[in-house]
Amino acid sequence: MNKPFLILLVVGLVSCSSEDAQLPPGGGQGGGTTNQDWLIPVAEVFDGGPGRDGIPSLSNPDLLEASQTDFLFDDELVLGYYNGETAIAFPHQILDWHEIINQRVNSSSIVITYCPLTGTGIGLSQEIDNQKTEFGVSGLLYNNNLIAFDRNTQSNWSQMTLKAVNGPLIGVEMPTFKLVETQWAVWKAMYLDTKVVSTDTGWDRPYGVYPYGDFKTNNNNLFFPLSNDDPRLERKERVHGVLIDGKAKVYRFGSFESNNSLIMDSFEGEDIVVVGNRSDFMVSFFATLSDGSKPNFSAIDEGRAVLADDQGNKWDVFGFPVSGPTPLQSTQSFMGYWFAWGAFYPNPEIYGL
Repeated sequence: MNKPFLILLVVGLVSCSSEDAQLPPGGGQGGGTTNQDWLIPVAEVFDGGPGRDGIPSLSNPDLLEASQTDFLFDDELVLGYYNGETAIAFPHQILDWHEIINQRVNSSSIVITYCPLTGTGIGLSQEIDNQKTEFGVSGLLYNNNLIAFDRNTQSNWSQMTLKAVNGPLIGVEMPTFKLVETQWAVWKAMYLDTKVVSTDTGWDRPYGVYPYGDFKTNNNNLFFPLSNDDPRLERKERVHGVLIDGKAKVYRFGSFESNNSLIMDSFEGEDIVVVGNRSDFMVSFFATLSDGSKPNFSAIDEGRAVLADDQGNKWDVFGFPVSGPTPLQSTQSFMGYWFAWGAFYPNPEIYGL
């Protein structure tokens, strides 16, 4: 993509944020559907401008070895995936321009979804209702958040709502899995044999250039209205949100030490453990193992291992055992901007406040 197109894209999106220039809602221009039956308020579904597939998703992009990767700085963010065998880093700088990557990994077909406007990365299975499908970018947004569509049924899926909100599969929940957002330096130190999505995607894009101006850092810059604007934290503060029974609780980097540390907490009747540090990552698990036992956890920093108990068991950021037999059960959780958590899950609890 050449530079003039980049400038036009940003200006076009910003212009959509004015109260006088609200674009047609879902089902309107660029919506790709005439079905007006929505789970979310259709008047709050906005057309972002590019239209369906105007932001092109990727299918099975080339993967590089970490040693071949020269386009990432150590402090750049990636979404990390690990299935117990294969580790892959999906760089923000690529996801900023494509938002969805359909990827074959071993015998599994997965979908990496990332919304650069809400800062949310969520992993999905490509198998929906016992049928394999790929996902694309609809061009629609709700609370500034990505609405994807599946290519089999053309149903629209709200990323942070975690379900289909329009179309034949309306109401079906997303089959999600855990991704870990952290810096490239942290990820490659944890997973030495990681693969990395290549910038050789077949699309001419200025990877490494953020396409939305000062959106990441300017708390006053929102492209579209919010259904709920919670002022308790700065809008663009990145927080780790945990979802249980449709309710949310968020955790802040400032609640952790500079080295790996943990928070033992209770939310909606569940004991959970959140491990992280002040700058690199936050992940969370249910504190009770499948056998009903509750380990005496401590935070460690030993390669992949970030959690340990007093029996010598150790776990990585996905809950896979580094030593010991029993995995941890991950919470349904992901990173995102505070404004997005407050909009989708009104009045979420904030740890420490």
